[in-house]
Amino acid sequence: MRIAQIAPLYEAVPPRLYGGTERIVAYLTDALVAAGHDVTLFAAADARTHATLVPVRDQAIRLDPEPLKSDLAAHLSMLHEVRRRRDEFDVLHFHVDLIHFPLFEDCPDRTLTTLHGRLDLKDLPDTYRRWPHFPLVSISDHQRKPLRFAHWAGTVHHGLPETLYPFTDIPRGDYLAFLGRISPEKRPDRAIAIARQAGMPLKIAAKVDLADRTYFQDEIKPLLRDNPHVEFVGEIGDREKPAFLGNAAALLFPIDWPEPFGLVMIEAMACGTPVIAWNCGSVPEVVDDGITGRVVQSEEEAIAAVAEVAGYDRKRIRETFERRFSARVMAAGYEALYRRLRREPPDAAVLRMA
Repeated sequence: MRIAQIAPLYEAVPPRLYGGTERIVAYLTDALVAAGHDVTLFAAADARTHATLVPVRDQAIRLDPEPLKSDLAAHLSMLHEVRRRRDEFDVLHFHVDLIHFPLFEDCPDRTLTTLHGRLDLKDLPDTYRRWPHFPLVSISDHQRKPLRFAHWAGTVHHGLPETLYPFTDIPRGDYLAFLGRISPEKRPDRAIAIARQAGMPLKIAAKVDLADRTYFQDEIKPLLRDNPHVEFVGEIGDREKPAFLGNAAALLFPIDWPEPFGLVMIEAMACGTPVIAWNCGSVPEVVDDGITGRVVQSEEEAIAAVAEVAGYDRKRIRETFERRFSARVMAAGYEALYRRLRREPPDAAVLRMA
């Protein structure tokens, strides 16, 4: 199949540091190439890919040192190029929310749109009712709830290359890990409280966005000062993640929002590290409770889970990751949707992998 992958331009593909959507686009693109498809990636020029790259901006937006830039202009320019070349592809797979709808409303049946963010926003229902013919993909079943009426083609969970994060059988560190972004909905304050009550050191590797700097300064920094066993590592990338996650006793994922997926959970599982996660959003779909971690609803449950998950079989966690959340499995899920879009008979190999 000739497949176009259209990535957001905010981060490199894959990101150098924090970033979820562009990371998944990178893994999916390479897995589709490995499966024998002719894949073209529309992205910033700093992308690293096995596909044919169409560079539509000189570099990703977030780490571009130029202070004055327009993300809207950059994305519209990319979409213009995709539209100009659309007849070269069997499937146009968009990862840019819904900005492409007005430009491609004459051919929605040739598109697939994966929605990567939260959908409980005020203006979204009317917009999806305005463009009802675009097939959509959710990254968890829970993500769909605010837009149950929308044109859902399927749910495909995220996946990672199996070689990206090596399995760690015996972790060297006696600490809990928090990885992601400092923000009120991610609840780093809750992670600090859990670690303190459990009597465990905590390492926080997290990005601080401009919008969250006041929260970090006013709410989190005082907690760091008052808790000497909490270490703030800062933002890390794929090179540092295997050691950070693999040597942790457990990953804390104490969120307080409708998480669409939660990529860090499967990053931990790839290392064999159990996850202690709040019963919010996608969490019950991602964590096999009692196998790859615990799904909890209170700090008391989370504190008790710290001791419990220490005895979990890390090899079984890794095996569950390979069976459910590898990039190969993710690509097979999308292949099935592409074939349905083109009304092709399912490929037997795809069915075996799904």
